[in-house]
Amino acid sequence: MISKQTRAAYTPTIGIECHVQFKTATKLFAAVSNDAREAEPNTLVSHICFGLPGALPVLNREAVHLGMRAAFALGTMPQKFSKFDRKHYFYPDLPLGYQITQFDEPIILGGQVIIEIDGQRKTVRLTRAHIEADAGKSTHPAGKDYSLVDLNRAGTPLLEIVSEPEMHTAAEAKAYAQELWLLMRYAGVSEANLYYGNMRFDVNVSVSKDPKKLGTRTETKNLNSFKSVEKAVDYEINRQIELLEKDEKIVQETRGWDDAKQKTIRQRTKEDAHDYRYFPDPDLPPVVLDDEQIEAVRVEMPVMPGEWRERLSGLGLDRSAIDTLLVAEVEDTAVAYLSLVETAMAETDFAKALANWFINVEIPLRREGAAVSDLDQTGRLALYHALHKLIVTNKLSSSNAKLLIAKILGAQERIKNVEAYAGQHGFIQESDEGALEKAVDQIIAENPKAASDVKSGELKAIGFLVGQVMKHTQGRANPGLVQRLLKKSLTK
Repeated sequence: MISKQTRAAYTPTIGIECHVQFKTATKLFAAVSNDAREAEPNTLVSHICFGLPGALPVLNREAVHLGMRAAFALGTMPQKFSKFDRKHYFYPDLPLGYQITQFDEPIILGGQVIIEIDGQRKTVRLTRAHIEADAGKSTHPAGKDYSLVDLNRAGTPLLEIVSEPEMHTAAEAKAYAQELWLLMRYAGVSEANLYYGNMRFDVNVSVSKDPKKLGTRTETKNLNSFKSVEKAVDYEINRQIELLEKDEKIVQETRGWDDAKQKTIRQRTKEDAHDYRYFPDPDLPPVVLDDEQIEAVRVEMPVMPGEWRERLSGLGLDRSAIDTLLVAEVEDTAVAYLSLVETAMAETDFAKALANWFINVEIPLRREGAAVSDLDQTGRLALYHALHKLIVTNKLSSSNAKLLIAKILGAQERIKNVEAYAGQHGFIQESDEGALEKAVDQIIAENPKAASDVKSGELKAIGFLVGQVMKHTQGRANPGLVQRLLKKSLTK
């Protein structure tokens, strides 16, 4: 284990290559289904996937369209001219003997991803993003002396997004991966399901004592969770520092992540570009886009996460709360949390309350798989508006509001009168001053020590007494009124 002092002497540098699977109906160059999640091995294949002699690829137009949307999502423009190349390497899951990709003229050049770490914004620039066809999948059955190849994934359309080496901590790498995931989801480029490998991250890590000079890098491939990105980067930083502290050299190599052991493992030495013998694919013409095509895609782009953050920042929500809404919006597309909050923006207090109820009540309920009523958007907005009115008129406490929301959302019948329903189930708070005075007098009599502390100026003890009154009234007392009555009685 290296010390903090030793680690501080080194500057880590991290770059990330992310493979994003386009959500097209068919593969990049073959009219075969692109959804292999539940398919039996080698059932979604064609002569093109097998690389049979004479098989000619035909470019999927929708993949180019999604690549153009990705360009705008990444803060840049699609290139008017791009082309496909052959990248040669020889694995059993690549029957062609080469991968069709974009080398020196990709569809996206430049761009950026803006992240936030400890309240500070950081811009991670992008080198490029290119379209390519995925390889198949090799599996190695435990205890067997053979491997199996499934070509269902062969030819799947991918966008490989390459960052500049501008991240320097594991936290930054994780934040970058999370933001990239959001961008691809909001742009409609990919389902971005990490479990099914729709997004996979390759992290390049190096360390150096000279901040102006990069060390020898390693690449840890095929990470499919934000946590594994963070853990793999942190492990590699420590591993490389330990080697250098022993005067050992870092080998430029490809590594894998062993999640069970929480460590990276060596797979093979890392190739350089010249090893792949790139040359233009003779079977595919260049992709040429005009201004009209590019503008048509620009105007169809939805509101992206950065703009949503700007719109919601005026409500006083912190970054974490806003991001909870952003993630929930694309995980449960039928609910439309953001548009409902935006609809309520004319009433700032209500909009903020609405956002907090989504974050603290409704979203957790849905994520837990609880049965939630199928109120339409208008019905949900009316429900929350009625709840807010009960709070501002001191008929409902904020804590009881959360309980009431959960009960209403789980109810099988439609609730036509929220106030009547709340009263029927004991949620309406007691604001009768005469009745509460009796409860306050009883609690003061039962807790002479706390009452004496308040009289002596220890006002912190008043919180304890308020809690006792709330308990005595089964949570129905108006806490603001209770506190005022306690102060009136004890600070005469």
